[in-house]
Amino acid sequence: MSEQSPRQEFSGIRMGRPFGIPVYVSWTWFLVAAFITVMFGPQMQLMLPELDSTAAYAVAFVFAVLLYVSVLLHELAHSVLAKSYGLPVRRITLYLLGGVSEIEKEPPTPGKEFAIAAAGPALSLGLAGLGWAAEAFLINDGGIAQVLTWQLWVANLIVGVFNLLPGLPLDGGRMLRAGVWKLTRNPSSGTVVAAWGGRVLAVALVAFTVVTSLMGGRELDFTNLVWPLVLASFIWMGATQSLRVAKIRARIPQVNARALARRAIPVTAETPLAEALRQASERGAGALVVVDHDGQPMAIVNEAAVQATPEHRRPWVNVASLAKSLEPTMVLDAGLAGEPLIDAMREAPGSEYLLVEPGGEVYGVLATADVNRVFTGV
Repeated sequence: MSEQSPRQEFSGIRMGRPFGIPVYVSWTWFLVAAFITVMFGPQMQLMLPELDSTAAYAVAFVFAVLLYVSVLLHELAHSVLAKSYGLPVRRITLYLLGGVSEIEKEPPTPGKEFAIAAAGPALSLGLAGLGWAAEAFLINDGGIAQVLTWQLWVANLIVGVFNLLPGLPLDGGRMLRAGVWKLTRNPSSGTVVAAWGGRVLAVALVAFTVVTSLMGGRELDFTNLVWPLVLASFIWMGATQSLRVAKIRARIPQVNARALARRAIPVTAETPLAEALRQASERGAGALVVVDHDGQPMAIVNEAAVQATPEHRRPWVNVASLAKSLEPTMVLDAGLAGEPLIDAMREAPGSEYLLVEPGGEVYGVLATADVNRVFTGV
């Protein structure tokens, strides 16, 4: 499964960087590995009666590991193709319900969106085909290798088919989104259609489980609903998040550096904070830029640091002690707007940015908090 998502903190075990892409394993994977081992251990003993209990559970654990290796290959198919299109990939994460490739930018065309989404299921189905052929023609001695091969190709077949279902956040949902995007020339419309497709899938998954149980003449066993409910919850929440992201993206064109800029006044490093704030108030400014004695900007006074400074201390605190030095990445073109502005801020996260005209003149200060307010309530 591939996704374009906001930057977020993550804790997990880093496993390596295949193709330059960081791969992490969430602690939840160990829960799944333990669950698979416990569930499949007795089955391994039935299929391989020559094994004792310990060996059967060991083989079940090997199956769990190989299953997640195939999930990693599925995610690498998404990520490697995305990188070939010039899209940065933040990381691949293996977790409770499989894996996710975090692609930092949206594909520029519906065709590329479709190709990236289809790459994962195509690889899973390819692995299933190779496994079937291997079991049919090469590994058919009834031993451990055949049992593992059979289980893996069936698992990859299920993963491939399931991911083709037409609803976000599944790969089939991204393919549906690409199709609607192509037809309407509006990626947001594609997201809305595919996200609602995901919600319908979530409800249908639970309903199908309940109906098949009742039609089979069996009493409804709620233990049989646990896994469908987990999957349905995952799909529903992913679809809901996709709708939220679509609303956020719809507001991105409203983000304009000039429109959101705060007027800034220059102050020297030794200026007391109280005096600087007095000057700003008189001149209707909302930001302070520390300049050298030649008038060149050196730093921006941090608003949060100012607010944290008690009133009685402000005459004795100079602005330099509350300022953040200007890095080149913190100086932005005042003409930036929309996606380019968001990208520039994403590349150098900070609380304030200095906006300059093409000739180098200071236009003002852009506060991240002001940009965030554009998306408040989404």
